[in-house]
Amino acid sequence: MELGFGLATGIVFGFLLQRGQVLRFEKQVGFLLLRDLTIIKFMLSAIVVGMVGLHLCRDLGIISFSLKGTVIGAQVIGGLLFGSGWAVLGFCPGTSVGAVAEGRWHAIWGILGMIAGAAVYAEVYPAMKKTILTWGNYGKVTFADVLHVNHWLLVAVFSAVILGILFLFERSGR
Repeated sequence: MELGFGLATGIVFGFLLQRGQVLRFEKQVGFLLLRDLTIIKFMLSAIVVGMVGLHLCRDLGIISFSLKGTVIGAQVIGGLLFGSGWAVLGFCPGTSVGAVAEGRWHAIWGILGMIAGAAVYAEVYPAMKKTILTWGNYGKVTFADVLHVNHWLLVAVFSAVILGILFLFERSGR
């Protein structure tokens, strides 16, 4: 059941990526150059929908969260690697898969990069457990835990901020 639900939501998300034209190389590069805000508008919209949907499903007992630890060193290094790969390739991992599905074979390098990156990570993981994965380790926490507030308050605040940003982007015409 869970795998089927994951597959169904993945197909819907892929369809929305395609319909939103975020699989297009021109949109990816336009975002990286801050000339076209389609990608960021799509991402912010997905964050709001995902945040509300996940918390609602958790509160209804449909899903449970399996938190990954907050490790600042690993997240900063991972983010830099992710961003560098996106800048060099012109696709993030998800959009490279979607682009290949549309027949843009040059994006296969992104998929191969994901596989190679996963293999390298698996090989260096034992060494990273003693170094990078200890730098700024805060454990399995959420913003709601840290601030001692109900998660719905943060969902409402983040959603309002994101919707405000989206409104400003639309008014700017980009």
